[in-house]
Parts: sequence; C-alpha cells; structure tokens
Amino acid sequence: MNIPKRYPLLLMVVLSLPSVRALAQIPPDFKMVNASVSQAGELVILPSKTSSTHDFDFLAGDWAMDNKRLKARLSNNTTWLEYKSTSQNYGSILNGLGNMDFYRTNFNAAGDKPYEGLTLRLFNPQTRLWSLYWVDSNLGVLDPPVVGSFEGAVGTFYCKDVFQGKPILVMFQWDKTDPNNPVWAQAFSPDNGRTWEMNMTNVSHRQK
Repeated sequence: MNIPKRYPLLLMVVLSLPSVRALAQIPPDFKMVNASVSQAGELVILPSKTSSTHDFDFLAGDWAMDNKRLKARLSNNTTWLEYKSTSQNYGSILNGLGNMDFYRTNFNAAGDKPYEGLTLRLFNPQTRLWSLYWVDSNLGVLDPPVVGSFEGAVGTFYCKDVFQGKPILVMFQWDKTDPNNPVWAQAFSPDNGRTWEMNMTNVSHRQK
C-alpha cells in the first residue's frame, strides 16, 4: 500500500490533515537504522533482532489513505500536494513468508485510466530481511526492492537508485505504532545517507 518511487506526477487536491503534515520533514540528524554504506560504496543492510514473518500482519484488511507528495524532489522545494487512495491487503501469504496488497486511485497524469499498483513483500528466512517490490498499471515492471526490517514499531527499508541521472539512496519507513492508522514515508539521500529529504508519505485508515 505504499506509493512507488517512480509514481507519475498526479493531478492532486490539497487536504488539511495534521497527522500527515507533522511528517513534512525528516530531522537533519536522521540516521539509517540497521543499514550503512561501506567504504566501497556497498549498501549493507542487517536484520533487527526481532525481525519476523509477522511484521506486516497489521496491514491485513481494507484501507482509506491520505497521501502527500513533495512537488519537486532534491531541489529545496517545500510545496506539498495531497490526494486520496484506497488499498486492499490480503494479509499473510506463502505460509507466512509474504504479504500483498493492491493500491488504487483515480488520479493518474499518465492517462485517463485509474492508477493501480501492487506491492509484494517477501521475507527471507535465511537473512531475516523483508524485500518490498512494487509494480504499477502504467509500466507493468517490478521496481528493484527496498530491503530491511522492523525495529520495534518502525520498519526501515533501503535500496540504491538513480534520480535525474545521479545515484541516490531510497528509504521506505513504516510506523505501525497505531496499527489502525499506520504511516508510510519515502525519503531520498543524495549523499549516502548523511542527509535525507522526505518526498512522499501517507496515513492509512482501517476500514475493515
């Protein structure tokens, strides 16, 4: 039910949502959790001690979502655009090693058809790490996964990517402190994790 890093520019409406607005900026001293970049430039990700196949069980069910997106990324932009969506999560699959949901919204700048996305989350019993994969109805191609685990109620997941021709780190963060209103966020780092800019976030509200 997260939104992909390559999600197209959308026609959006502005909402008033304090719980989302509070997440507008990641503190400048934000640090990577259970992850680092080696001297050779490799992204090293370790599981938390409590990493479990049950980490995403809280997502099972139907959700209404309030989404927020930075108008422009890594350009000192401070304008946030907001819109609504829904998600249907099927809960645990593959005997506990997976989790899957469908994301839907009517806003899609790439065409007249509604936009849909699918998230597949897979748990590796050997590494005890989750890999989160995204595919959408515009491209039909799986993005490289973000990988990580939960430390308590907060999960962090990372990958290396390229934005506007420059290498970046991508981070997804899930906060399930309130399992009926979990918060997802995405941030980019242009300097191997020393600084981060949040550019997308959403709050999900359980429907059933």
